Amino acid sequence: MEKIYQILNKTVETLLVVIFGLLVIDVVWQVISRYVVGRSSSFTEEFARFSLIWLTVIGATYINGQKEGHLSMDFLLSKLSEDKKRKRQKMIQVLMALFALVVMVVGGGNLVYTTLRLGQTSPALQLPLGYVYAIVPFCGLLIIFFSIYNIRKLNFE
Repeated sequence: MEKIYQILNKTVETLLVVIFGLLVIDVVWQVISRYVVGRSSSFTEEFARFSLIWLTVIGATYINGQKEGHLSMDFLLSKLSEDKKRKRQKMIQVLMALFALVVMVVGGGNLVYTTLRLGQTSPALQLPLGYVYAIVPFCGLLIIFFSIYNIRKLNFE
């Protein structure tokens, strides 16, 4: 499981860097085309919006996999004994996995199915919106995997 975790973590990290790089190039091109060329590109705003959606969802997945990177208030948690702290952290991971399953995998999967079935496409890029939204259930599955990994890691500490 450790090897799968390392591969997935590195893949998610690389994907974040690539998408962020593409977003920077896209925004720079938007500025250049608007102020230097005098004619704004039609696809850049839409691409930037989709890139931000993907960065946000993938970034949340990455932070879940890092466990230590979460912004959290741990004042009360630090007052607990080690055993109770471990149990509380396991409960948090279970709740995160359940949220990812219900909201991201089931709800996101339903959103992808509906938008693909209705044939909705983006105006400028003409991409099926189901492909854009597909990142939600995919990252939900990754969050579930990372939560299971974190629970297993807590068991062996």
